[in-house]
Amino acid sequence: MSVETFVPSTKLITLTDSAVKHFESKLKDKPGQLIRLSTKVSGCTGYAYVLDFADSAQVGDEIVEISPIVNVAVAADATDLLRNTEIDYVTEGVNGIIKYNNPNVVDECGCGESFNVG
Repeated sequence: MSVETFVPSTKLITLTDSAVKHFESKLKDKPGQLIRLSTKVSGCTGYAYVLDFADSAQVGDEIVEISPIVNVAVAADATDLLRNTEIDYVTEGVNGIIKYNNPNVVDECGCGESFNVG
């Protein structure tokens, strides 16, 4: 008989293979740039995701190394809202869309612009 131990993820965020490929293609000709993930107060339920390209992290950002090309700086004031979030890149029709699979979300607005973690 063997015993399996549950080991929770220690990464702040993760990216699907599709998201890694998407961001690698955007950053391949921009050495040193990174992705910066933060939140802002917005919409009818509380917060909105903000995803930007940046030349450097800001003070207090947590850097998550995703691949040799992709590094994500997560804003210090957003870490509790974003912990264990998976970022995905999906194609819907002819559009590519960034999706956030955030297990902390307890409520989202109907239009999908904002979320709340309660």
